[in-house]
Amino acid sequence: MTDWLERLYETGWAAAIRENEIAFPWIECVHVLAITLVVGSISVVDLRLLGIAWRDRPVRRVLRDVLPVTWMAFGLAAASGFLLFSSNAPAYARNPFLQAKLGLLLLAGLNMALFHLWARRSVERWEAAPLPPLRAKLAGAISLLVWIGVVAAGRWIGFTMLSHS
Repeated sequence: MTDWLERLYETGWAAAIRENEIAFPWIECVHVLAITLVVGSISVVDLRLLGIAWRDRPVRRVLRDVLPVTWMAFGLAAASGFLLFSSNAPAYARNPFLQAKLGLLLLAGLNMALFHLWARRSVERWEAAPLPPLRAKLAGAISLLVWIGVVAAGRWIGFTMLSHS
């Protein structure tokens, strides 16, 4: 893995991001804006699942309206995050907050997958109810907490970066 990280660090585009005064900040701006869209759009779904907001809208309608934005923003966040990572891959790979962020992203994905597997079978029975069943509420609460963790870990990455050795 160390060899791959070093090769990534030594690519021309990683060096360009690292050495150009404006490349890293602009990519970081795109990353932050994309994450904002991801978390904001997922929060709409989570608040509906918790029965806190949009109680008058069926869950499938909220999902249909929001998830395309979520996936587009997630793709942009992942691409920009990879570019940022490449600029100093060995040091980022050692950063405990990046490791935590990636772990939380996996947990968010698992939570989403489990919800969709469960909901696909039963959503028609409860989606129009203002207060969803406990499983839906748990999925929404877990999602909100995990995404707050993703954002917090992401903010701490820049404050704890180790230099490349």
